[in-house]
This record gives sequence, structure tokens and C-alpha cells, in this order.
Amino acid sequence: MRFMNFHYVKRYRMEMNLLRWQAPMLRLPHGYLLVPWHHSLTQRHAEVKYHSFQGGIDAQVFPCLAELEGCQRLMSEIKAKDGFVPEATWLVEYVGAGFRNAEYCGTIQAVRTQKNGANIQNVGVVADHRGLGLGKGLLVASLLGMQQVGITRVGLEVTAENRSAVQLYQRLGFRSVRTLYKSVELACIPAGS
Repeated sequence: MRFMNFHYVKRYRMEMNLLRWQAPMLRLPHGYLLVPWHHSLTQRHAEVKYHSFQGGIDAQVFPCLAELEGCQRLMSEIKAKDGFVPEATWLVEYVGAGFRNAEYCGTIQAVRTQKNGANIQNVGVVADHRGLGLGKGLLVASLLGMQQVGITRVGLEVTAENRSAVQLYQRLGFRSVRTLYKSVELACIPAGS
């Protein structure tokens, strides 16, 4: 017998004004390349999303991130939205081990929410490639792409427990504008079952 237990996860709604943003230098470490959006890369975005989020807090908050099929569905939904912003959608490819062993290891997408506003979706970096500045590189590339198409207000949501992401967003100019709580269902198996 399983009982469901609910837990509330604290999340921040963060926003930035791109009209006031001073873009930092866009740099990735040696052996990493930014790959712009192309519809043929939908599956690659889904795979990177899955490998980035599986087993983490965001996969608990959003169960679709815990399964490859869920990530495929999510990526298909994002690219089908009227407001999808291809200019702000990127992959990071690691080619440091040679092009035959290249792998995708970072992803970001954006969706326009109004004429001059957009939301960043699912910034993800695969665990083996974290701590190298790839998340910052993805964000800078995405924000520059949004500027290119006239977007001036950008928002995102982040789980408060993900301190490194919150700090990165703050360093780039995002400010917390609202605190949200999302109910997360946790399965509990009683002792002796």
C-alpha cells in the first residue's frame, strides 16, 4: 500500500529588463560550441533536458522532466507554441573529445508571452559538464537572441533550492519579483510493506 504525501516547493519568479541589460562577453570553454535552433534538433533538446533534470528537484516538481518521453512531449509542445523564439533556443555541444565523440550537453528555449515579453524555458546542463560556465553561455546567447527580435522583458521561474541557478540569474541581472509555492506529490511506502 502506498500513501501520497504532499510537499510544497518554493520557487521564484524572476524578471529582467533587457533595455537595461549590459551583455557580458559570450564565452564557452575550449571544446564547447553553441548550436542554434533547427527543427531537426528537437530530439537532441529533449535528450539533454532529460539528462540534465533526471533525479533532481525539478524532476520532482515537474514529473515530465523525469522521463525521456515527457521531455520529448514537452519539447514538441514548446516548439509548437505560437510564441516560440528560435533565436533564443540553443544547444551546447561538447567536441573536446573529437567530432566523432561529440555530445550535446546543454539546452535552453524561450517562448514569447506578449509582444515585447518572453519566458525562458528549462535551462539545463548535463551533470558531467556543470561548473564550466555553460549555463551562463546559454543564457547570454538566449538573451541576445531575444534582443535581436525586439523582446525587452524576460521572465523565468526557478526552484529556490537550486541556489547556483538563482545566483547565476541574479548575476546576469534577473530580480526576484514573486515567491511561489508548488505542491509536489511524494509517494510514501509505510514501514513493513
